[in-house]
Amino acid sequence: MGIVTNERLHSTLPPDDDHPYRTGAWRPQSAEYTATHMPTIGRVPDDLNGVYIRNTENPLHPNLERYHPFDGDGMLHCMSFDDGAAEYRNRFVRTTGLVIEQEAGGAQWSGLAESPAKSPRSDGWGARTRMKDASSTDVVVFGGLALSSFYQCGELYQLDPRTLDDRGRATWNGAFPSAGVSAHTKVDENSNELLFFNYETSAPYMHYGVLNDHHELVHYIPIELPGPRLPHDMAFTENYAILNDCPLFWDPELIGRGVYATKWHPDMPTRFAIVPRRGTPGEVRWFEADPTYVLHWINAFETSDHEGDWVVLDGFFQYDPSPSVPPDADLNTRLFRFLDLYAMDSRAYRWRFNLTTGETREGPLTDVVSEFAMINNSVGGRDYRYYYSVVPTPGCFQFDGIVKNDLHTGSTETYMFGDGVFGSETVMAPRPNARSEDDGYLVTFVSDVNADRSECLIFDAQGVADGPICRIELPERISSGTHACWASL
Repeated sequence: MGIVTNERLHSTLPPDDDHPYRTGAWRPQSAEYTATHMPTIGRVPDDLNGVYIRNTENPLHPNLERYHPFDGDGMLHCMSFDDGAAEYRNRFVRTTGLVIEQEAGGAQWSGLAESPAKSPRSDGWGARTRMKDASSTDVVVFGGLALSSFYQCGELYQLDPRTLDDRGRATWNGAFPSAGVSAHTKVDENSNELLFFNYETSAPYMHYGVLNDHHELVHYIPIELPGPRLPHDMAFTENYAILNDCPLFWDPELIGRGVYATKWHPDMPTRFAIVPRRGTPGEVRWFEADPTYVLHWINAFETSDHEGDWVVLDGFFQYDPSPSVPPDADLNTRLFRFLDLYAMDSRAYRWRFNLTTGETREGPLTDVVSEFAMINNSVGGRDYRYYYSVVPTPGCFQFDGIVKNDLHTGSTETYMFGDGVFGSETVMAPRPNARSEDDGYLVTFVSDVNADRSECLIFDAQGVADGPICRIELPERISSGTHACWASL
């Protein structure tokens, strides 16, 4: 194995750490590597060319009071493929918060589960102005740059998608919104646009925007909401953007006291805003549906029949967005119940909105608990057949396997990683000149806690249940994390 240790950052985490999301599959790293000629079982396909990049929460310091896994410093892991060769890199995202905390030798901002008022710094930087923006949630590749983002609204940090070299914060020529950008930006490969939204605690509470492939803000409009909300993701079709107002959001009575606690409102509907992608505020149309909270959408598309023009939206319906816990439950149990996809009973679901009549129809796509779906990005915003989701670990925020789901036949193919082995969001990398939507590869990282190692797994997307066709060992076991992306370069 050819390994270069580029840098090892200073960490003040305790050597006997027992936090459930800083140990086991969530054990963080402090070293950055560049690796070639890694131990490999099988063969890297010659026609797999591009980058698989995954974001990871990777803390270097304890929090002020209590740690939430989404507080961890962003670290990107990239496996690049080129004509049968593979190269691995991992790099911390050099956020404003990371740089200052490394200089200070400890936490300087509040975390997700802490009061912003207790932040040692009051210089106005960060989410909610005083919470650390760790840029550790999502990553996309757009306009030649990898963009990392934060769980709530924050900055976008730019890196070279192959080398992970730092390219600084996104400024959009001075037009970057003061409210930041939400966790999930959406790249439409067919139009070469990036769609995004943000939200805040003052009216109009949400905005929606479009970026062209030169990283210029070309569209930005308010989306008026009744009050502060907590949306996480959005969707799009060829002609529309789809935003949401779910009835799980910050308690407005507590916000005034600086307390950001969520409250579930089961008597309120879930509302969907459908707006032309370059539409005006007056063109926003609202639709109502059953109450739920949706963390992630799968895809959306347009269709027509004798009943009218429809927008079809697929995502993960939570049947219990606010799971109950025993009255004597400890803090971690109460705090981390929102990370247990089984407790929230998350299942793939379909909404259909009739643009002609205003009707909403909805119902489940499956009765299996799942989440974190990926598709072939070439069909983003278009009618599609396959999505690739994870098998969650009951009771905690980890992934035990991957599932290929066929929307035409209802069939599934599953591959389980094995006891003590946990995976990542799994991307679909289409072959050049692919002859079908699933003609390509699935790529993911796994961490084997038992053997203390991590691997990159490559599957034939048309034979998921057969297991990986190639396994590449990484220089060090990496932490569990959240989102990933694929880009052909």
